[in-house]
This record gives sequence, C-alpha cells and structure tokens, in this order.
Amino acid sequence: MAVPRVRTGPVVIQPLKRRRCVECRGGPLSLLVYEGGQPRCLDCADLGHLVYLPRGDTALTRRAREGSGLAAVVVRFNRRKSRYERQGVLVEEAALVRAEERCLADADARARRRARDGARRAGEDVRFVGEFAAEIRRLFPGCPPDRARAIAAHAGARGSGRVGRSAAGRALTPRAVTAAVIAAVRHTDTEYDALLMRGVPRGEARRAIAGVLEERLQGWRVAGTGAGEDGPEWGAGA
Repeated sequence: MAVPRVRTGPVVIQPLKRRRCVECRGGPLSLLVYEGGQPRCLDCADLGHLVYLPRGDTALTRRAREGSGLAAVVVRFNRRKSRYERQGVLVEEAALVRAEERCLADADARARRRARDGARRAGEDVRFVGEFAAEIRRLFPGCPPDRARAIAAHAGARGSGRVGRSAAGRALTPRAVTAAVIAAVRHTDTEYDALLMRGVPRGEARRAIAGVLEERLQGWRVAGTGAGEDGPEWGAGA
C-alpha cells in the first residue's frame, strides 16, 4: 500500500491499524509519517507543532495553507475504494488563526456569492432538464410530457452520478437519453424492484421483465400513444 504523493509538502497518514513510532516507540498513533518505510510520530517527524484542520471549509483550508510556512496533507486509506482520500491538513496555528479571522471578516460576502452561484446552477439545471425532457420526447414521442420531465429531472439531478450527469448525458446523446428512459420504465412500470426484494438475481430479474419493458418502450416510440397516460410523480434514472 504505497503512500500517496502530493505536489507540495509532506503527507501524514491516519492509520487503519495500531502503529507505534519506530523512533520513540510512542503510540498507538492517530497520525503518522512514513520515512524510509517506517512509521514515525509527528514530533519525531518535526511536524508536532502543526495543528489539524479537518476538511469541509474550502476557504478556511486554502487560506490556512497559503499562510502556513509548513503544511501537510492528511489522508486515510479507503479499503472499499482501494485508494487514499484526503481528510484535512496540518498547518501552523498562527496561520489557522489568521485564516479564521479572514473568513469571519468576509463571511457575508462569501455567503452572498454562494447564493448567487446556487441560483445560477439552479437556472442551469432547469434549462438542462427542459432540454433533456425535450430529447426524451423526440426519441419517444408517445411518452407523456409530465413523465418525460420527471425522468429528466431524476436522471439529471446534480451530484447524483446518474446517466444524465455523465458527459454523454450532458451532451444529450441518444444512447444516454434512452438509458435514462429504460431505467425509469424498469423501476416504475415493471415488477423489477419487487423481484430484487424477493432475492431474485439482477440478471434474472432483468430477463423476467424484458418483455414488459420493451412493450412500453415500443409504445412510447409511436407519437400520441402516451398522450393521455397519467405518469407517476417521478422516474428513475440510471
């Protein structure tokens, strides 16, 4: 398990296992530095005077690092993802105090900027959902308008990781749009979810509902077939 490299400054590890400093034998260590493949405590690594700032406040972290003559990135290994992830930074206490004062001084301005950015993103999301829904209706003219909008909103939710937020989804490629529609029909118009809840393997469940799924898609590919259909309140995205 190699220690990650960063462009500037040392890397400090939050260990998953109990470790002791190879130099002073102190421990177990909550934070350590590997030197020559051996764990050392912060004091023995000459980092003991730094204070820990957890991640979460981007402005505070940036300003504290900028004002600190020495800083270190703190990481922890995520076993599930098989990679190191940043947890925070170690900075000089005086730099952290100055950064906190600066953040307090312009907190209102940054809050207003976040509000403006949020409004801008919300407007972009509304436009994108409209464009996505229009593309659904172009590919599936029989899909009810309300259902198309619901599928588009679900598939394109910001931060969801669904197909609508992928590069292909943002480009409104037919394949991505069709994938969102298929996922919505599979979860909402078939017994797929019920089969999964009964312990049916995913592949087998998909084969079991394939006929119903294709029948609905074929119906929506014909203009007007779904114009009078009452769509559900939401549609599932990929």
